Amino acid sequence: MNIAILGFGTVGSGVYKIIKNAKRQAQNLHVKHILIRKNKKPDLPEMTDSIDEILNDQDVDVVVEVIGGIEPAHQYIVDALKHHKHVITANKAVIAQYMDEFTRVAAQNDAKFYFESSVGGGIPWIQGLERALRVDDVNKIQGIFNGTSNFILDQMHRTGKPFNEVLMEAQQLGYAEADPSADIDGLDVANKLCISVDIAYDLFIKPTEELPIFGIRNITEDDMTHFDKLGMTIKLMGKSHQRGHEFDYMVEPTLYYGDTLEAHTRDNYNLISLIGETIGTLKFMGQGAGQLPTANAVIQDILDIFQGKEHLKREFKSTFKFQPNLTRNNYIVRSEIDCSQLFGDYAPELRGDYLVVHDIPVGEMHQKMRRVLQRDETAFMASLPTKKGGAAK
Repeated sequence: MNIAILGFGTVGSGVYKIIKNAKRQAQNLHVKHILIRKNKKPDLPEMTDSIDEILNDQDVDVVVEVIGGIEPAHQYIVDALKHHKHVITANKAVIAQYMDEFTRVAAQNDAKFYFESSVGGGIPWIQGLERALRVDDVNKIQGIFNGTSNFILDQMHRTGKPFNEVLMEAQQLGYAEADPSADIDGLDVANKLCISVDIAYDLFIKPTEELPIFGIRNITEDDMTHFDKLGMTIKLMGKSHQRGHEFDYMVEPTLYYGDTLEAHTRDNYNLISLIGETIGTLKFMGQGAGQLPTANAVIQDILDIFQGKEHLKREFKSTFKFQPNLTRNNYIVRSEIDCSQLFGDYAPELRGDYLVVHDIPVGEMHQKMRRVLQRDETAFMASLPTKKGGAAK
């Protein structure tokens, strides 16, 4: 099976490395082309700066898109599918924006569009979700979807170092980009959660500013110390629930007691869960990023195509409606301003430097925190756990 790799960064070079050192079934794979930037000197004989050379090569069976970003990745994927080539991508941002188009164009051209590596890196999360959906309705998804944010929070918790110092360490280790906004502001989690929701509920939802998303940019070492005294560990979570004909969606810092798997998910690891009607709770844990784990997931998709293994077909025809206030939580808020009146309908309770807000609809909580941030750009919030009495400690 002949493969073209679009992009030769961390993941693209990882795919090339695995295929070149192929073991077992990967020995049936061959990299024929590697697309590089215009005016970049080719270092390998497979390298080309011509996308047309790849698209018009009848011998290319699979195109692996690992350029990242929206354009030209979006156009390259569509063009490859229209040339009847199977496409595999690790690019969660472009999938979250164009999942419905890619699925439709692939079906029209008798091609496959697979994306296991886009969510959870080397974890077989998409495959596990699709297997559950063959039998069950999945009515809850939640997870630590982002290894960079988990590394930052874990290191702050274990070392007591401030946010900016740990962020610099993450950048030096290659976990965080020079611009870490997507990781620390929850946008990367939002993309991955959208992809998961698309599959679970058979609908198409894009990450937009209207969705409840709150990141970890404002967390401090003092917050960490406070949460530790409460016996809690904080994680940046993506969550969705489905009930009746409605579903919700949120990205938010969430506190967990120390006896939970979430609290013990360390370093750059991910932990993603689903709840199905008959299977119950399934949890998938592993390295959510990194060159070889992510490249491994790309290779798994290629081998599925090589072996004729079909993935779950979704048509995005569900009538489920987004309801941001479907679920309610208790929250803890830290702000330089007095926001007790803003949360007056939800039994606000001041505890030292923190305000505890009780039983508030999630969507409303996020809306109110946007108002708080307009007056105090350093404010922070986190969802409290519900067991052991929730916020009653």
